[in-house]
Amino acid sequence: MTSLPLTYFNWSSGKDAALALYRLQQQRSHNICRLLTTVNQQFDRVSMHGLRRSLLQQQAQSIGLPLRMVEMPQQATMDEYNRVMSQAMSKLTEEGYTHCAFGDIFLEDLRAYREKELQAFDIVPQFPLWKCNTRELIEEFLSLGFRAVVLCANAQLLDESFVGREIDERFLDDLPASVDPCGENGEFHTFCFDGPIFSHPIEFSQGEKVLRTYPSPSGKEGESVGFWFLDLLPVGGEE
Repeated sequence: MTSLPLTYFNWSSGKDAALALYRLQQQRSHNICRLLTTVNQQFDRVSMHGLRRSLLQQQAQSIGLPLRMVEMPQQATMDEYNRVMSQAMSKLTEEGYTHCAFGDIFLEDLRAYREKELQAFDIVPQFPLWKCNTRELIEEFLSLGFRAVVLCANAQLLDESFVGREIDERFLDDLPASVDPCGENGEFHTFCFDGPIFSHPIEFSQGEKVLRTYPSPSGKEGESVGFWFLDLLPVGGEE
């Protein structure tokens, strides 16, 4: 019998990653042995999502897979990002990993970038949710018993009230028509805290909301983009 390919999962801590991991586990086509997450060194939080490291660790513990955190400099340049990730990929290939998986759905440029970078290490990427209808995906997510809360939102598209809400049918009905139901264009990010891949729910409380601005991706001088962030606090943990 041919052994299943040794696979690590690129874990973002959000709903798409959770559903993609669930699908792969149900397919029993890959030997998923590790979660991999990039963490902002300066803020000690998950890159992009802003989730505290301690809650990320609790997720991995409940999922039952070892977690490797890739320490990323604050506002890393593309060259710095590629250098740090190349070091991580080299270590994984030395450990025998031949495959990996992502929760991406339909961002063509991002998929092409991932495939190009991984090809140098002979790592084959898997995309369990690729090109799926996002409304159907989020409905599947909910029907399976997954639960997630919004912890980051693009302020140009969603107001402060959306941050801190749990994903449910009412949330989906309240989304503007221009916002993807899965937030696949970066409209919002989530923290998945319960569902069939977890042995127990992750407990947390809601802290403060803050609005942070960043240079616009357009690169135009003086332009910026804002994001609302919610600080999720571990129950009985750090302040």
